[in-house]
Amino acid sequence: MPPDTDVIELIAARVRAAAAVGTPLRIRGGGSKDFYGERLEGEALDTAPLAGVLAYEPSELVVTAGAGTPLRELDALLAANGQCLAFDPPHFGSANATVGGMVASGLSGPARANVGAVRDYVLGLKLLNGRGEHLTFGGQVMKNVAGYDVSRLMVGAMGTLGLLTEVSLKVLPVAPGEATLRFECTQAQALSWLHAWGAQPLPLNASCWVNESGAPHAGTLYLRLRGAVAAVESACKALGGERKNNTDVAADWQACRDQQLPWFRERSASQDLWRLSVPQTTPVLDLPDTPLMEWHGGQRWVRVEAGQAQGLRALVASVGGHATLFIAASDRKTGTAARFDTLKSPLDRIHRKLKQEFDPAGVFNPHRLSLDW
Repeated sequence: MPPDTDVIELIAARVRAAAAVGTPLRIRGGGSKDFYGERLEGEALDTAPLAGVLAYEPSELVVTAGAGTPLRELDALLAANGQCLAFDPPHFGSANATVGGMVASGLSGPARANVGAVRDYVLGLKLLNGRGEHLTFGGQVMKNVAGYDVSRLMVGAMGTLGLLTEVSLKVLPVAPGEATLRFECTQAQALSWLHAWGAQPLPLNASCWVNESGAPHAGTLYLRLRGAVAAVESACKALGGERKNNTDVAADWQACRDQQLPWFRERSASQDLWRLSVPQTTPVLDLPDTPLMEWHGGQRWVRVEAGQAQGLRALVASVGGHATLFIAASDRKTGTAARFDTLKSPLDRIHRKLKQEFDPAGVFNPHRLSLDW
């Protein structure tokens, strides 16, 4: 059932009480992303009462759901109508991942490079700010923005600006055609092919290059095509490679989405998992370990021993990218290294002013996005 006004008012009252005495609140949906971000501090503020699909008209390609709605339930509803969240939001192997957590984290899956990110699909939302006010931004249609696009501002804010209560999302029909091609190649060859294919009218949807054997200079590129059946079939003939059975590889793409592939699971207890965001045209980087590469070269995962943050960040910055400590090594304390790159002065100032405006008492998710606020 959708959340009613009484539930929202009870939560708003708790927010106002917390703000009055400066009690920090930790917004929590299903807990599937507790590992992500700087720190977990404050009294838990559960979004489970904010679950339920509030409005869905398949012909309009828009769904509105409460922030506490489990992603698996929303996925099932959309699939029953031949539709989907095209950006492949990760669940991280959890049945408890929620719509609110998806938006707050701003994380997208393998298809992000071709279909867009989470924020590209957020049409509107409602949230409780740090004063306990229930605010509405955006709407339920594509062209609904006049002035500041506050709805998309909440994507990736990690709950530091307010508690999401409901979100309206653009959905898309499931592509009628799909194929996955497999190629044996080096990382450099994979990048060369992906750059060339990106300039052609091909129905590219996702890619993943990984060194599965561990042998030097070896690797495997998986390329997912989605679109019209004729376009997919034509692309398969033009590109070659080994065509995989869609049913067989579906679980592998889901594991890629959730960072559950063997490459991720083989990370040792002393290693950090870093997420490198770089221009797709970036060549092979001199990294401590062979990375797993997605988004046609734009996202590269690397496993490194603790203590290499400074060098890694400097390397990625030199090519115009940024690095995020995605999962810290399990044998050391969380919070001993900054998870996110330090923002430069103008952008940092804007972030702080936004925090002050939406959450003046600083009660929402303190130190989740930044170590000093």
